Amino acid sequence: MNYKVMTAEEAASFVNNGDIIGFSGFTPAGCPKEVPTAIAKRAEAAHAEGKEFKIGMYTGASTGDSLDGALARANAIMFRTPYQSNKDLRSRLNAQEAHYFDMHLSHLAQELRYGFLPKPKFAIVEACELTDDGEIVPTSGVGILPTICRLADHIIVELNAAHPAALRGMHDIYEPQDPPCREAIPVYKPSDRCGQPFVKVDPRKIIAVVNTNRPNEVGKFSPLDAVTHQIGANVANFLAAEIKAGRIPASFLPIQSGVGNIANAVLSSLGENPDIPPFEMYTEVIQDAVIGLMKEGHCKFASGCSLTVSQPVLEQVYGDLDFFKERIVLRPQEISNNPEVARRLGLITINTALEADIFGNVNSTHVLGTKMMNGIGGSCDFTRNAYISIFTTPSTAKDGKISSIVPMVSHLDQSEHSVKVLITEHGVADLRGKSPIQRAHCIIDNCVAPEYRDMLRRYLESAPKAHTPANLNTCFEMHRAFAETGDMHNAKL
Repeated sequence: MNYKVMTAEEAASFVNNGDIIGFSGFTPAGCPKEVPTAIAKRAEAAHAEGKEFKIGMYTGASTGDSLDGALARANAIMFRTPYQSNKDLRSRLNAQEAHYFDMHLSHLAQELRYGFLPKPKFAIVEACELTDDGEIVPTSGVGILPTICRLADHIIVELNAAHPAALRGMHDIYEPQDPPCREAIPVYKPSDRCGQPFVKVDPRKIIAVVNTNRPNEVGKFSPLDAVTHQIGANVANFLAAEIKAGRIPASFLPIQSGVGNIANAVLSSLGENPDIPPFEMYTEVIQDAVIGLMKEGHCKFASGCSLTVSQPVLEQVYGDLDFFKERIVLRPQEISNNPEVARRLGLITINTALEADIFGNVNSTHVLGTKMMNGIGGSCDFTRNAYISIFTTPSTAKDGKISSIVPMVSHLDQSEHSVKVLITEHGVADLRGKSPIQRAHCIIDNCVAPEYRDMLRRYLESAPKAHTPANLNTCFEMHRAFAETGDMHNAKL
């Protein structure tokens, strides 16, 4: 290899205060680990000397603790986009100690190319293979890798031996042209490929290679509980009924599913339901449940941006790569989350709400409307362009002290115009073709926890009659009660 091989500390020495860096990966899958941690230590040393040291950060989505966590704890973040899930970083953002702007994941790469955002000076990327002529083969996640490699002045590669070079062939790297020359993305079914299995860069831009052997930092998924299992069953039964009614083709349609324990439960329930045929996925995150469904023959193919699976499941995939490379493709998020492709493929989209209101508006991001939780992610990319858009949520949180369904969402991410179906453990609210008042009654009757139903009915009755009735004096009373007493049951409605 003709590149300069060095330690993470030596590679981090290229980075200075005010530099802007793009990182590979999507969730903790495919993210660099050693160099970001070394940059954090460099920031800590500078701060100890009374010097400023902060960097601007672009990532695919959330990352591992060695990236977001280490840099957040070092107070080394000038700005951050488009999505995060690290508790230490979240604390910095909510304390206004780092700037964060939430973005639709499909937008970031193109907005970087358009010049809407500052150009990255460095791309720090993880690879399982690197050739002398500049072919970078990603590991288990792609994110914005091709765009940051093309735009950055310099590239630092973490060559990670924890991921086999035999992953070559699992990726489909494609960047669309920018307007006014943009053509349709030639993906007509989830298994189609339109690009190449590596990112091609000018080898002269690669200033450092750091050899590592670090597993992904994907945490374990929680076991299914009664609530998540019932939500999954409700989703599967709803979709089976749609097939029976002829509103979904008998051959079914591709599935998009968000990230987390509820998403895993939903996918497991789809596989268990005898009325759901084997299906394909066109999604952003491929989780543990998908791998099990593939082995059982319930999932025929999955297109995504990352293999966000627990380490034991990833070892299963790597132990049988011939099987899984025929059934999985990993793409840049600009393609995996592309609204045009989602609309054309007719995706059934299933995402999670932090809270919803009685009219079908969804808050995906902010606790009590102010504190950032994670970010909007790719949910809007898919929801607005779905064949059927479904949102799931447990009806309550904090041991029942929070109702996940309220009179008015405290922050709006998905409007009532995009949300077609809302599902909790109590039932299904099909909102298609319903007026606001009809949606309100449907949601209260089918999705709200029984102990909060009368409260929400009283709120609705107190609102002046209107197309979308709202009592502006009490629409946030449940939020106020929780903020002041720690329990929405104390709301005066």
